[in-house]
Amino acid sequence: MNIPLNSLPPSDVPAAAAADAAATVGRTGLLLTGGGARAAYQVGVLEAIADLRLACGAGKQPNPFRIITGTSAGAINAAALACGADQFDRAVRRIVRAWSHMQARQIYRADSFSVAQSGARWLTLLSLGWVLARWRRLRPRSLLDNAPLARLLRQMVPLVRLPMVIRKGHLDALAVTASSYTSGDHVTFFEAGERQDPWVRSQRRAVRDRITHEHLLASAAIPFVFPATAIDVEERTEYFGDGSMRQSAPIAAAIHLGAERILVVGAGRMHEPKDPTLETEIPAYPSLAQIAGHALSNIFLDALAVDIERMERINKTISLIPQASRSGSLLRPIELLVIAPSERLDAMAARHVGDLPPSVRTMLGALGVTSDMQDVRGAALASYLLFEASYTRDLMALGRADTLAKRDEVCRFFGWQDTGASVPAEAQRAEADLVRKAA
Repeated sequence: MNIPLNSLPPSDVPAAAAADAAATVGRTGLLLTGGGARAAYQVGVLEAIADLRLACGAGKQPNPFRIITGTSAGAINAAALACGADQFDRAVRRIVRAWSHMQARQIYRADSFSVAQSGARWLTLLSLGWVLARWRRLRPRSLLDNAPLARLLRQMVPLVRLPMVIRKGHLDALAVTASSYTSGDHVTFFEAGERQDPWVRSQRRAVRDRITHEHLLASAAIPFVFPATAIDVEERTEYFGDGSMRQSAPIAAAIHLGAERILVVGAGRMHEPKDPTLETEIPAYPSLAQIAGHALSNIFLDALAVDIERMERINKTISLIPQASRSGSLLRPIELLVIAPSERLDAMAARHVGDLPPSVRTMLGALGVTSDMQDVRGAALASYLLFEASYTRDLMALGRADTLAKRDEVCRFFGWQDTGASVPAEAQRAEADLVRKAA
């Protein structure tokens, strides 16, 4: 699939207009969280926001997000959006097209030989021990080879444009996070205007750097599944993995970069209801897939829910402090709008396990992932690896529907005047895009 995102022309919207809009409603930040293939949900949210923006007559206003932050696969979406900040609607449509035609082979090697080769190294390690593995130099680096993702990033994320959109005032900052296996720190890499300084907190720090595709590969390197990426940090090479690991404060980067209001797009339900079947069925010993899915959910989902609750408590506490006392401090309330899936993405993934490439399906089957649509807990692992259009389109449709269901909240958040104009249906939007592309 050819996605010529690096052909976006500069916008004619003057930078002064962007500054005026930011001053009117406060600097708005966007946080796109991690979750592998689950990040397709974010794309549906962005598409709905772009459509609402036009329906409210705000289409001529500049990029609605002055600060864009992302983690894991969310970092890829964040960077793609940031690079087209001067052409917000066009950038969103191109990201939508990319995810609408997604195939697993664009993210990782899915042919039988490649999967068998990586799987064989793990089996050798587990069955014959470290000694033989070391002797044969077979130390496995990851379960899957994500070399194809590096090629996709070069098409999908034209980072060469980023300095220009920042310099011309269309964007204040882009930040992506990764976790250092070398130092143990959680690191936020950011590219911003001249006034922004790095920050340091317990076990997390910020590094001002030129964002590269290696940063995106590192941020999206799901532990054990994809290999770590080497990045030079302050004259030292460190190896990084998925930014969701050890991410105790996902919202913090946007706040440090100056956001006063933040749209947070999650990759899982904030409050998962208990499974009613647990009260009636006899518990079985969990499969490796269930354990792995549980671990990944902890990495990708739990920290965000906790951070949102923390922010709500802080906002409430600040509201109790008199304005006169607040003016002399750095305390300020942060307005949050959270959009998260209204359905279990594990259950959606269970319906699409059969769409995985046969080799990957066989490998995951050995871990306990089946095509049984009732096996929701076993499908949790697959929900992060199902980079197939049948699944990503369902996630995008859910993201779009969840956002439109919050139409009033979204319009208030951005300060848009809702005229009640209809938003085009997905089929109409797809047809319009085809007409536009043909023209």
